Amino acid sequence: MTKVKIQEYEATLPDSLHKLWVSGELHDILHLPDEGPRVEIIGGEIVVSPAAALRHNFIVGRIAETLRRAKDHRDEFPWTTDQNTGLTIGEALEEYIPDLVVLDEEVLDTANETGENILTPDQIELVVEVTSQRNAKNDRPRPSGSRTKSKWVSYARAGIPYYLLIDRDPKIARTILYSVPDGGVGAYLHSEEWEFGKTIHLPEPFDIDIDTSKWTTW
Repeated sequence: MTKVKIQEYEATLPDSLHKLWVSGELHDILHLPDEGPRVEIIGGEIVVSPAAALRHNFIVGRIAETLRRAKDHRDEFPWTTDQNTGLTIGEALEEYIPDLVVLDEEVLDTANETGENILTPDQIELVVEVTSQRNAKNDRPRPSGSRTKSKWVSYARAGIPYYLLIDRDPKIARTILYSVPDGGVGAYLHSEEWEFGKTIHLPEPFDIDIDTSKWTTW
């Protein structure tokens, strides 16, 4: 066993967290390497997460692959995916890096052509988060009466139509599709659940099935 002492300290930042994150300067101020750690602002706090593990990324990859196959075989299927791009919830001053987002291919092409570095909620049709032991509470709904923020709250408040949460906690081991966001209260009003191993069906406008037979808990 190795013991280390990690000292906490206060730092004066040259601008707001929101502006520093959007500009990409926050990563440098925290002296983090360019590749690896994920830096988000959740509930007004800086959250630094390590690079995701293989089994976490396996799930994300299978979802993206399913959508790619649908696009290859259906002429009228407009959806594409993007991974690890920043998403700013501007009014809430929340800054996330979702595991996966689903958006219209034309929207993504336009964002690329105009030189956008981050996405905004109005560009996204579905957002995907896969929990890990360290950050699961940030991805899930908050208990009734809680005033703390979570991605579930912010995504609903921002009006993102669908939120697919894959909860890898061994005590849960299920996928939940949230829909019908209520921006006023910051909540999704409808949900549908599948245990790991069951086939997920994403309804219109996607109308696809996702195989979860190889998904694992942490």
